[in-house]
Amino acid sequence: MRVLIQLRPSPDLVSALSDPCGTVAAADVAGGMPGVELDTAFAPVTVPRPAGDPLSLRPLDVSDDACVLVRGTICDDGPDRPPTPGVAVYADPAIEAVPVRGDGPPVGDWHDVERLLNVAGLHAEGLDGDGVALAVLDTGIDGAHAARRLGRSVTLDAGSRWGASARPGESATGHGTMSAFDALIAAAHATVIDLPVLSPGRGALLSDALSALARLRTALEAQPEQSRALVVSNGWTAVAPDLPAGHPGGYSGNAAHPFNLMVSALDRAGADVVFAAGDHGRPIAGACSHPKALSVGAVDVNGDRLGYSSQGPGRLTARKPDVCAYAHFAGSAAFGADEPDAGTAAAAAVAAGLVAAVRTRWPASRLSPAELRALLRRTAEDRSEAGFDYDYGYGSVDTAGIIAALQRRARNAA
Repeated sequence: MRVLIQLRPSPDLVSALSDPCGTVAAADVAGGMPGVELDTAFAPVTVPRPAGDPLSLRPLDVSDDACVLVRGTICDDGPDRPPTPGVAVYADPAIEAVPVRGDGPPVGDWHDVERLLNVAGLHAEGLDGDGVALAVLDTGIDGAHAARRLGRSVTLDAGSRWGASARPGESATGHGTMSAFDALIAAAHATVIDLPVLSPGRGALLSDALSALARLRTALEAQPEQSRALVVSNGWTAVAPDLPAGHPGGYSGNAAHPFNLMVSALDRAGADVVFAAGDHGRPIAGACSHPKALSVGAVDVNGDRLGYSSQGPGRLTARKPDVCAYAHFAGSAAFGADEPDAGTAAAAAVAAGLVAAVRTRWPASRLSPAELRALLRRTAEDRSEAGFDYDYGYGSVDTAGIIAALQRRARNAA
């Protein structure tokens, strides 16, 4: 069984691990644990220590406040027998992005989405994503394909500060290209961070996504607080195996799992974390139901819920999804000219682009991630006429309502 192993090394070692230029190996942290086959290719990751309320941790400021994760393989009954006293074992399930196909032809196209998102109105307010980092954790991006479909250039981050792909925008056309395209409908000038954690042909684990989030957090915390603007789009879900329900090392319903702690840490650093609610009737679980992430369900351009969009309640927070956004439209053509941009992954990317557009003039110092999530819920178009429900959340995203609320907030602050 693949697992994450949490250790509590010395503060000096934690400090060395926190140094972006450091070269501490997994064996330096966890060498010699009986019953564990260590994955030496996985770089150790520092995470907030799970003390107190794990979903409202104080900032990770000093080495004494951190634990370290490595990953490895143990026998199937290993989670019930921690390899060493004081060491915690957590699930490291496989993750995947599964395109939704066979659910009918596209309903409308991306220009309909552009109109429904009132992109012209956003741009009139100076909200186009300029200067905002938009991370796409997915299969990798074909930047040239996305640019051709959009009819405009796509800005890809080519530096190393965010831990992005060494060759951003050069992946095969696929799910990640769809996600990037859909996010750029609203945030045309955002800088896309290509994080191909789900590279085709290579099995991906939750720890791969955790490592990517850790690098994003490190880079974000190095930026001036007054100008922080990072949106993280996640169009993937975890698949079996997880540990049994109620196991202290499980992921899907465990607020203290290291991945869920990392989502909280990113939120505290000022990042907006967006997750697809899930597809094919799967429950909204794990970080998809995290209280400090925006969970997004899917509607078509007519506002009707798409049947594959997962419904609440969520495992970590009952009131999920938060909102719905548009999917199943003709857009990126990442899977062929006749295939829609489908699934809650497309909807989450559309919503992430809307969030990135808002961040152009409203960085986290001016509007915290929690405040922005609340604004999106408060201004959503109620699809059920009953307030929150488990099909639509608080409703479909409403750009006109968002713009009006931001204008009121600006006037009140003047």
